[in-house]
Amino acid sequence: MSVIKEDPRSLKFEVLRIKQPIGSFFIGVLPSAQLCEITDFDVRRLVGERGFETYLGIQRPLDKKRVKQIQQYVETKDACFPAGVILSVATRCASYNEADRTLELHNYFGADETAEDVPYRAIAKVIDGQHRIEGLKNFAGPGFQVGVSIFIGIDVAEEGYIFSTVNLAQTKVNRSLATDLYELAVTNSPQKLCHNTAVTLDEEKDSPFYHRIKRLGVATEGRFDETITQATVYDMLMPYLSKDPVKDRDLYLRGKTPQRAASMESRKLIFRNMFIDGKQLEIVDVLWNYFDAVRLRWPDAWNSNRRGMILNKTNGFRALMRFLRIAYIATIQQIGDVPSTEQFKRIFDRMELDQEEFNSELYLPGTGGEAHLYKVFKEASGLESLAR
Repeated sequence: MSVIKEDPRSLKFEVLRIKQPIGSFFIGVLPSAQLCEITDFDVRRLVGERGFETYLGIQRPLDKKRVKQIQQYVETKDACFPAGVILSVATRCASYNEADRTLELHNYFGADETAEDVPYRAIAKVIDGQHRIEGLKNFAGPGFQVGVSIFIGIDVAEEGYIFSTVNLAQTKVNRSLATDLYELAVTNSPQKLCHNTAVTLDEEKDSPFYHRIKRLGVATEGRFDETITQATVYDMLMPYLSKDPVKDRDLYLRGKTPQRAASMESRKLIFRNMFIDGKQLEIVDVLWNYFDAVRLRWPDAWNSNRRGMILNKTNGFRALMRFLRIAYIATIQQIGDVPSTEQFKRIFDRMELDQEEFNSELYLPGTGGEAHLYKVFKEASGLESLAR
């Protein structure tokens, strides 16, 4: 890194000194703007690898999509980063004052030719949290403090060990479990509707999905017919509710109501206006009637537990949910209507598809098989023109 000498510059803040088997490190709080300033060079290192990444044989460049999501998230009313970012600072750039428990970080331009100069924007190397830092760079709110854990004078091997412990050894939260937590939300949101819909369809005894949805993403004790996860229901229902669910949720948190879908847009966001109008039970009824028609049309395939049968599993469900918009538009007079099971079944009755055809040999696992089955539904129903 080419360094242009700059005037002395420092940052001083209160910290707690933590002693653990790995050694001592410091925990403190920094305003996001100051954190972004001292890590600017490290976070923007998009080409090549950081030292500990070379040591571990990995490379983790910034994911622009993830950064964009964080940029949007930090502007929401209840944005929160409870876990701190982890930084590594060279010994020559840090001074700890035991008396007042403060840590001072500063740039370094010394006479020692063996010690690399360190400008202010490169004081700290980011071991964990680079996406959060970049996402906060243009934060427009009144203030966003970030917890920081700072290791002083550790080498590349120690940085690699800490990175591995935080990123590779931890258990990630199951997406279905994360979705299930929306039950605790007080305010309305598209996320909460998706959760409530999945719960209703799973718990009601006459539902075509009775005890078939893995609420927490893993098999429920005592159940043997669970074929899809709550996260899958969420993924396929959400596009009919919102193009920007984070923004919609934030509007509700602020006591506002999201914008309704206009006439043409409502043909894609088929459930949006029903959701905004508080007609959530009607949305459940549409899904119930639609999949009840599937169950009646192909009962053996829908109730099958045989290996390789896919109609009631992820690929079958995803293809059917994609076809739902077409079937819904074909049966209604206006957006907001609730077609009956019989109306939906008339569409499926047109399809000359045998129950044994819904297998993983014809429809391969993955998105290719899902897309193939969706195409077959469109062609067999004669409703291809409504897919636009």
